[in-house]
Amino acid sequence: MIKLPYRLQPDDPKAPPMGLVVLQTDETIEQELASYFSDLPNPLFVTRIPSSPEVSSTGLAAMEADLAAAAALLPTARPYPVVGYGCTSASSIIGSDRVEKVVQSTCNTAHVTNPLRAAIACARHLQVSALALLSPYVEEVNQPLRTAFAAAGLSTDVFGSFAEATEAKVVRIAHHSIVEAAVTLGQNPQVEAIFVSCTNLRTRLAIPEIESRIQKPVLTSNQALAWHMRQICGDK
Repeated sequence: MIKLPYRLQPDDPKAPPMGLVVLQTDETIEQELASYFSDLPNPLFVTRIPSSPEVSSTGLAAMEADLAAAAALLPTARPYPVVGYGCTSASSIIGSDRVEKVVQSTCNTAHVTNPLRAAIACARHLQVSALALLSPYVEEVNQPLRTAFAAAGLSTDVFGSFAEATEAKVVRIAHHSIVEAAVTLGQNPQVEAIFVSCTNLRTRLAIPEIESRIQKPVLTSNQALAWHMRQICGDK
């Protein structure tokens, strides 16, 4: 073997990495966030956390025990300005502050966000407080999410769900079904915007169609999470 010389190339200080904790069962979030971040130089590093194929409050709460280990698997060479935890419903059950504390216990990150925290921040940015909520979840999962929004001063009196507990089915809910359900809820005159919950729903391409039809802002788990992570990184 010939030992060859090399030099190290310094990291770009203007492009620190972002981290993302993705559920084992999620087939959507990585692709959608890659699209939302396509214009940024920041690398996005992803780790996975074990999750149940059936969505329930018990299964979502159980992720807290694996969250520190999942976050610890992100590359450690550089600190992160932000790490996103990609589960809306689990964040409402575990609590955003607790999620942040657990992730920061094993990952060097200044901030931790999640789709729930991000949606609240985005709604405040848009100065809306009356949301229509579209969810794929069963009722035992829906209620903690609605309670979390209410605690943040956001009403979800207009609310509908696909009532589907199986993640493999949630990800395959058709574009047309998402659009029509969102329009049905969002056109209600009581609401100022709509939030489509769940990182596993394929929503990116549905947003412009829904907005065009209801003439109101449309927030989704992945879109809000990407927006908040960009804001934290200084994108204006």
